[in-house]
Amino acid sequence: MNTERLALIGVTLALVVGGLATLLAPAVVSGPGTAPAQAAATTAVGDGGLGSLFGVALWGVTLLFGATAVVWFALTGVVGAGHETPPNEYGPDEVQVRIMTVDAAEVVQQTVDSLPDGLDDVHVIAESPIDVRGATVHAVPDEFSCRAVRKGRAQEWARRALDCQTEFVLYLDEDSVVESFDGLPDADIVQLREKPRRTDSSLSYLADVYRMGVQLEQRAFARLSIPLFAWGGGIAVRTEVEERTTWDRETLVEDTAFVWAAFRELDVTFALSDAVCRNEAPPSLYEILQQRRRWAAGNVQASAMLPLRYELLTRVRNYAWALSPIVTLLVVPLSLLSVTIAYSGLFFAASMGLALCTLGWFLLGVAYYGDDHHHWALAVPLAPLITVVHSMGTVAGILNPPETFRVTTKVGSD
Repeated sequence: MNTERLALIGVTLALVVGGLATLLAPAVVSGPGTAPAQAAATTAVGDGGLGSLFGVALWGVTLLFGATAVVWFALTGVVGAGHETPPNEYGPDEVQVRIMTVDAAEVVQQTVDSLPDGLDDVHVIAESPIDVRGATVHAVPDEFSCRAVRKGRAQEWARRALDCQTEFVLYLDEDSVVESFDGLPDADIVQLREKPRRTDSSLSYLADVYRMGVQLEQRAFARLSIPLFAWGGGIAVRTEVEERTTWDRETLVEDTAFVWAAFRELDVTFALSDAVCRNEAPPSLYEILQQRRRWAAGNVQASAMLPLRYELLTRVRNYAWALSPIVTLLVVPLSLLSVTIAYSGLFFAASMGLALCTLGWFLLGVAYYGDDHHHWALAVPLAPLITVVHSMGTVAGILNPPETFRVTTKVGSD
């Protein structure tokens, strides 16, 4: 069992056992004594020290999440201050499109149909033959083998097999409906923006709206020595960089691992584009749990290729997002029950400050979507539940990482 699992299990047990002890241990209730007549009774809890353990664990989680929030504000407000998307210098005719799928022909067709005029060199890379209008379909041969698996294996086959005479290769997921695209800036790796669209689960969609608010930190990535993550549903790579970096590595997060490898091995540049892809939000709570589980496990696994300071930052961020809902979900109910936690006043203020951060990230996500989605701001009271939906897969990824790549189910649209 690795360090991440042990740490998360230990903190969780401390919170659960300490919380139950704090609530259920024998209590002695005394009156106000010489205090004014209207003063409330106080509750002293005899818990055999478990309440103290509970307080220490809560403080630890709060400080961890607080440090992550401070890093986010530093990245977004300081490092990313004044961010402007660089102008496009390469037109659509300098881009070869590769759409990755298993066999979802109808979903892929919607993505192909969304491509703007000028993106004419379009290839669909599938695991089995499918019919798609407006694109050349390739099925990865069963006999092809390399270190990469599933999507990474298909990308590596395409890199080796397809003739590419354009400056860039643009990788899209099967459900990455292109909302806007008019070219690419002069950078070796260009990240397209994402705006997940609602499918069958409102909570999954709201969790992705929340994630979009958090991902405003991406505007700082071009100024970092290594971007903190990448989204492979819409990412353009300079052909020369792809040839030198390759996709031939075993990982659950082939997009992020590729970017980290490129920055580690080559002198490359990164840019965040204004082009937008409308991918699908996971259609159920089970699907979003499995998606986030793969992301978390893959990021922790791939972080070993990073310099130490970035590896530590990646791991701490995973812990923080996994535990982020706990403070608000525990502190508010306990405060309403007038249960005292060590340093309760200061702790309550700190935890409420972090709760405001979660509300702010959700509202930033709503603002990112634009005027047509402002009515989703009415879901702000659900923010604690939304953070649980967003984070539960991260917990699963740390405690029980998947052994294979799993494709998130797509439902398509009418």
